[in-house]
Amino acid sequence: MLSIAYSDPRTPWTAKLLIGLTVGYLLSPIDLIPDFIPVLGILDDLILVPILITASIKLIPEIVIMEARVEAVKNPKRMKKNNWIVAFFILLLWLLVIYKLFTYFQGKTSYF
Repeated sequence: MLSIAYSDPRTPWTAKLLIGLTVGYLLSPIDLIPDFIPVLGILDDLILVPILITASIKLIPEIVIMEARVEAVKNPKRMKKNNWIVAFFILLLWLLVIYKLFTYFQGKTSYF
């Protein structure tokens, strides 16, 4: 429903930005808190993702939400397409963040 609402021209840009962040976080292989950390690793997904989805829905006009839900039910195959372009940009963003952190900490090396 969110991806259908995202492509609707009546959806405000703020909602599109939040939908992009939400979908990007869901598709990203890197979490805010890694899943291997007991309890906290799963809690970020259980808390953060519903908050992002709820906030995204609140920014979308009601008519767009209703039409997107109807479209999602009528055409479920639309939701199964693979979007490799989005995955590429999410991966590129994470690589850029890791590179920047690496170069930042490389310069901060201290010898005890």
